[in-house]
Amino acid sequence: MSELVHLERRDDGVAVLTLDNPKVNALSSEVLHQLRDHARSLTADPPRAVLVTGGPKVFAAGADISEFGGPDEAATVGTAFLEALEAVAAIPRATIAAVGGYALGGGCELALACDLRIASERARFGQPEILLGI
Repeated sequence: MSELVHLERRDDGVAVLTLDNPKVNALSSEVLHQLRDHARSLTADPPRAVLVTGGPKVFAAGADISEFGGPDEAATVGTAFLEALEAVAAIPRATIAAVGGYALGGGCELALACDLRIASERARFGQPEILLGI
């Protein structure tokens, strides 16, 4: 299993969670599980603040729709999203989403799970899943 979400605890007390699932930081089940696990570890041993970021062009493009085979798979992915986003929201310190590019669907929801959002001029937020009927 590769590391798709990196956790860096800096000397200044800030923890940085970086999504690293090339090419568009799709939020696959594995990314969501790693995000959840890191968020839970930050809840158990809180830093001074948490910065959540992705790539310079894409913060997170949303769910990995290749995992949506049918209702059962969609329910599994939905549960993974709920657990990950609730874990991020539960971190007992300020969480800041640094959005430098696209934050779509679940990526937008991840940014919303944080306490604050800092967006570059290139940042774009959207919910394209409405076009998929989900």
